[in-house]
Amino acid sequence: MVWDPLQLADLGSPATLAWYRAAELKHCRVAMAAFTGWLVAVSGVHFPGAISPFQTGTTFEEISKLGPMEQWEAVPEFGKVQIISAIFLIEHQSEWKCKPHYMAGGTPGDLKGLKSFWDPAGLTKKLSPEKLKRQRLAELNNGRLAMLGIVGVLVG
Repeated sequence: MVWDPLQLADLGSPATLAWYRAAELKHCRVAMAAFTGWLVAVSGVHFPGAISPFQTGTTFEEISKLGPMEQWEAVPEFGKVQIISAIFLIEHQSEWKCKPHYMAGGTPGDLKGLKSFWDPAGLTKKLSPEKLKRQRLAELNNGRLAMLGIVGVLVG
C-alpha cells in the first residue's frame, strides 16, 4: 500500500505516475546533494588555493568562514554558469539518453544509459532484483528525509 493522501496516483495514466516518481527521485537526489553540501559548507572543510584563477584575492579558506548562502554569493558569475551548465547537461543526458524512457515503460530513476557516470564501479549490476528494489526504496526514503532536512536548514 502506498501512502497517497492527495490521491495523485489516480490523476492520470501509468505514464503520468512514472513522471511523478521520476520527478520525486530527481528532487530526492538534488536534496541529498544539497544537504550534504550544506553540511560541508558549515563544517569549514575547503579546497586549498584561490576560488578562481581570474579572481585574485578570494580563497576557498576565506569563503569557508562565511555561511552557506554567503558562500554561493561569493562564487564568481562564471563559476555559477559552470555549475548550472553541469546540472543542465546531467538533466539533458538523463532525459534523452536513457532508453526506454520512464514514461514509455522504463523504470523511473534507472539511468541505464548513464551507467559509466552514475555507477562507474558497476555496483548495481551485482545486486539481485530484490536487493535492487530495496536499495531504490532506501534511496527514495533517504531523499524524502533530505528534502525535509534542506528545507529545515533553509527556513531555520
